[in-house]
Amino acid sequence: MSLAHGRPYLAIPGPSVVPDRVLTAMHRASANIYEGELHEMVAGIWPDLKRLACTDQHVALYIGNGHAGWEAANANTLRRGERALVLTTGHFGQGWAASMQGLGIDVQVLDFGRHAPVDLARLEDTLRADRAHAIRAVALTQVDTATSARNDVAGVRKVLDALGHPALLMVDCIASLGCDAFRMDDWGVDVTIAASQKGLMMPPGLVFVWFSERARQARRRTGQPAGRGDDLVTPWWDWEPRAFGEAFWQRFCGTAPTQALHGLREALDMILHEEGLEAVWARHAVLARAVWAAADAWGADGGAMRLNMADPGARAHAVTALRLDSPDGTRLRRWCEDQAGVTLGIGLGMAEPGEYASDAWFRLAHMGHVNAHMVLGSLGVMQAGMAALGIAHGAGGVDAAARVMAEGAGASVLPLAAAGE
Repeated sequence: MSLAHGRPYLAIPGPSVVPDRVLTAMHRASANIYEGELHEMVAGIWPDLKRLACTDQHVALYIGNGHAGWEAANANTLRRGERALVLTTGHFGQGWAASMQGLGIDVQVLDFGRHAPVDLARLEDTLRADRAHAIRAVALTQVDTATSARNDVAGVRKVLDALGHPALLMVDCIASLGCDAFRMDDWGVDVTIAASQKGLMMPPGLVFVWFSERARQARRRTGQPAGRGDDLVTPWWDWEPRAFGEAFWQRFCGTAPTQALHGLREALDMILHEEGLEAVWARHAVLARAVWAAADAWGADGGAMRLNMADPGARAHAVTALRLDSPDGTRLRRWCEDQAGVTLGIGLGMAEPGEYASDAWFRLAHMGHVNAHMVLGSLGVMQAGMAALGIAHGAGGVDAAARVMAEGAGASVLPLAAAGE
């Protein structure tokens, strides 16, 4: 007998839950790509994408995943042999560094490990030593999906400005956009990367690159046609026609991803025009704190549960990386999926050398189309799994999460009128 029969819940950190409204919007016949309704709808997507990243600057859309976003950002801002400083706090920061290295960029990695955010003092020392300003770009993840480390993007910009360093600031927001607060213009970010399959509540397949005028000038500085010499950008990766092309097809370097665009339109409406971006951020913050409260309770009184990021200020609001005694992380994940229909994320990037994933670590996503009962349900299943498997855990984890949610909701619902009134 299994309790998993019924609608399954995917609680991995991407692809995230796709709302029925988005699925319905995508479920349509192929559209006329040459004129008419599709053109009119897409015209409204570009300003909303800018609103999503809190920027008045430029944006390009590509058919691809987050790795494609890295390559687009790399190709448009750097040349072979130029140096980039990559600040890594987990698996995906290291992945971006590897993407650059594969293109022939001279990558300098400043690694802060898997359990801490970027140390701004170490960053300052590294940039201060770059007296010749050989570093053309500083790249980091706002949230590393593997470790759930959240980095201080505005703080990195302040370090650059205080030193008068001209490097571009490039930020991977794939796991954070639409979940954690991000203000591209206010924080002085030059290049922002995001993808459709996490906070934007879409299937994988679309990637977005926002870029400042400074970054645009970096693209133009060689004066060479695309793909010549040490220039990395090709007609496919070139963000100029995608952001500024007059012909519809130029925005997509060919045929538009029509069904995906209809889904994106619906998702943007839900985020920006119905719930509101700041309310979306606030919802994610409350749900994240509820998860942390449950984990703290389970880790008390000799319990085995541990949060990866000790400092709450350095924890993502989109995903939480958790640890049990090995191999209990894997045992719990499998019980939750097989016996209760909840799929948790693997401990990606937390394994020892030579291993793909750790048997101790796992992740609970709370990104995108997620509400209180989805998170409480996942936590309840995890608590049941630990009890069923005999994994040591403190009492009251779900109760602690419920209290956080009650406090977060506050008095937003008016009380019922007294009887007889």
